[in-house]
Amino acid sequence: MFKIKVSKNGPYLVSNLEKLSQEAYMPDNNGVLNPIELQQFPVEKKMALCRCGHSKQAPFCDGSHEKVNFDGTETADHSAYLDRSETFTGPKLSLLDDERCAFSRFCHREQGEVWTLTTQSDDPEKAKEAIQGASLCPSGRLTAVLDGELVEDEYEDTLAIAEDLQERVSASLNARGDFTLESADGTLYEKRNRLALCRCGQSRNKPFCDASHVNTGYQDGIALPKEIKDEMKEE
Repeated sequence: MFKIKVSKNGPYLVSNLEKLSQEAYMPDNNGVLNPIELQQFPVEKKMALCRCGHSKQAPFCDGSHEKVNFDGTETADHSAYLDRSETFTGPKLSLLDDERCAFSRFCHREQGEVWTLTTQSDDPEKAKEAIQGASLCPSGRLTAVLDGELVEDEYEDTLAIAEDLQERVSASLNARGDFTLESADGTLYEKRNRLALCRCGQSRNKPFCDASHVNTGYQDGIALPKEIKDEMKEE
């Protein structure tokens, strides 16, 4: 299990992490986005990862939060996911939605959006698509419910630096697996198996991502693999 500690007006303090990667949101042949791992970064037992959006050594903190007087005040609700979520009910499955959107768009499937697919879940293929789209949601906003049980995938313990190539911006810090998230005041957020954290510094729901990176055009400066850059030039 790894730990993420939100420091006051400073970086994420991460300990016992085994995998830190860069991933891109890439369309398949049908135009449906999926997360694809691009590369891995070296990890140490304790690390400080930028959350102000100004580091020149991203994803690592370089002290820029002090220079820019970063206000990292946490504003997110600490209440439980089930208490925050709205339930969309379909014939064969339901969908929980707490509206913490990081704009990954994995919920947009070939046959429709997961909310629509849930209402059409008497069709096995559409039910499968709904479950897949909900399970891919990096923020944990969406969770499919089948036969009264939450459908939760098992993940390798990972922090992933996300890059939204379609929007040409750098996206959230996606935590997956067995981890804890601790507030700057020492309180723990509800334990989940996936969360999307803000790293552009502009979220209004800190420490969680609210897709502000899109409107602000956030760029982390981390180099993309050559083949990805070449592909983007061809578009």
